[in-house]
Amino acid sequence: MPIKVQKDLPARAILESENIFVMDEERALSQDIRPLEILILNLMPIKEDTETQLLRALSNTPLQVNCTFLMLSTHTSKNTSATHLNQFYVTFDEIRKNRYDGMIITGAPVENMEFEEINYWDELKQIMEWTKRCVTSTLHICWGAQAGLYYHYGIPKYPMKQKLSGIYLHRLLHRKIPLVRSLDDYFYCPHSRYTEVREADILKCPQLQILANSEEAGVFLVMSRDGRQIFMQGHPEYDRMTLNNEYHRDLKKGLDPAVPVNYYEDNDPFSMPVLKWRNMSNTLYTNWLNYYVYQVTPYDLYGEEQ
Repeated sequence: MPIKVQKDLPARAILESENIFVMDEERALSQDIRPLEILILNLMPIKEDTETQLLRALSNTPLQVNCTFLMLSTHTSKNTSATHLNQFYVTFDEIRKNRYDGMIITGAPVENMEFEEINYWDELKQIMEWTKRCVTSTLHICWGAQAGLYYHYGIPKYPMKQKLSGIYLHRLLHRKIPLVRSLDDYFYCPHSRYTEVREADILKCPQLQILANSEEAGVFLVMSRDGRQIFMQGHPEYDRMTLNNEYHRDLKKGLDPAVPVNYYEDNDPFSMPVLKWRNMSNTLYTNWLNYYVYQVTPYDLYGEEQ
C-alpha cells in the first residue's frame, strides 16, 4: 500500500529503508483515485516510534492511505517536542467538521488511573462520541481499547497483580468473521499493560463479540457486531525491539520489571528478541482496512450521513 505522509516526517526514512512504499503529497495528487482517510490519535509517550509502527502496519494492501495524526489540546506531551507536534499533528478543533474512513486510538501510559482522573478524559470522550457520526470504523489499541469499551459499553477495567509483558499465544474463536480471515487457529501477539478487561463483562453485552483470547493474557480482540468499533488489548503493531526497550527502560528506573514472557532466546534479556507476530499483525490491519473501511465507506465522505 502506498502510505501518504508528509515529506519530513521522521518515520518516512525508516519505512523507505525497509522497502515500504511511501508516497508524498505531490505524487499522491497525481493519482486519479480517492485515498482512504485515516485519523490516528497517538497517545503513546514516544510518538515517533508509534508513528513508524502504525504506518508499517497499514502498508500491506494496494490501497492508497492518507494518515493524519491527531493530538489532544488538553494534554502536553513530555516526550515529544512541540516542534514535531506542531509540524505533523492537528487538534480536534481543526478536524472536527471532517469525516474519516477509519481511525486508530492508541494506548497511553495512564492505566493505573481511573478514567475520570485523567486530565484529558473529557476531550477523549468528545472524540469517541464524534467517531459514531464521522468515522466508518475505529480501531482501539491496548489502553485505548479499555477506554473505548468503558465509554461506549460501560465495561470496567481491572488492575492486574503485576504487569503483563511478553508475547502470548492466542486462540481464534470465530474464523468466518472477515476481520480475522486468514489468521491461524493459534497466533502470537505482544502485550504490555497493567490492567485488563474481563471476558465475563464483555459476554454480558450483546452488541459485542470476542474474536480471540489467550489463556495467559485474557481477551485480545473484541468487535461491535456492526464493525464500527474494534478493540485490541494487545499491541500487534509493536516492532521487534519495543518490549526490549520498555524492559530496559524500566530496569534503569529501578522498577525491577519481569523479563517479557516468551520473547528472548533462552530468556536472556541481552539477546536479540524473536519476531513471531508480524504476519498476524499485517493480516489483521489489512483485513480492517479492506473489510471494515474500504468496502463499506462511502466514496463521497460528505455526500451522505453515515
